[in-house]
Amino acid sequence: MTTKQTSILVIEDDSQIRRFLKVGLESNDYHYDEVTNGKEGLSEIATRNPDLVILDLGLPDMDGLAFLKQVREWSRVPVIVLTARDREQDKVEALDLGADDYLTKPFGIAELLARIRVALRHSHKEADKPIFENGSLKIDYIKRHVFMKDKEVHLTPTEYKILVFLAKNAGKVITQHQLLKEVWGPTYTEQGHYLRVHMHQLRHKIEEKPTRPKILINEPGVGYRMKIDI
Repeated sequence: MTTKQTSILVIEDDSQIRRFLKVGLESNDYHYDEVTNGKEGLSEIATRNPDLVILDLGLPDMDGLAFLKQVREWSRVPVIVLTARDREQDKVEALDLGADDYLTKPFGIAELLARIRVALRHSHKEADKPIFENGSLKIDYIKRHVFMKDKEVHLTPTEYKILVFLAKNAGKVITQHQLLKEVWGPTYTEQGHYLRVHMHQLRHKIEEKPTRPKILINEPGVGYRMKIDI
């Protein structure tokens, strides 16, 4: 009995990038499909139901952000944005619209493969378990207890909310907007200083070296990511 290959759909109009991705993905045992525009991409997602999508924002027939917004109206397929656009605002908008990750060109295949593994792991995860473990960090969701190296860490309710939201999205970049909306509510999405203060306090409780965090990673100008072993 053969195991079904994980299928990846690449939506990219640059033929050189497509060839590079095809070689890199197929040599790592992924099933590869490709289209060159947004209209075909929408059709492929609907009919083939790929396990993951790699999306270029500069499509010939529609903007990639508009494509992503349309897809998220009916599909939760993991999407990794791969584009030459490096503006922070483009990254933030793509992530807020539901992208799972964002890589800028030029890129290395090893990094892309690592991002793919994280996105797939997150999408295939089972229903939330009562205990979350990531290295030395452990969160007991039922008792609302947090441990580092088996020693309990006392967090404020706000710090706990931030940590839990990042843990439940471990490996994904979460924008400041998403965190502020989740923790403080929709009227606080522009209050970035709230988040910076609490993240500073949280790192001093969670990180071994708060100024050089290894768990709660800052994505400059975008947001934060809880790093996991990949």
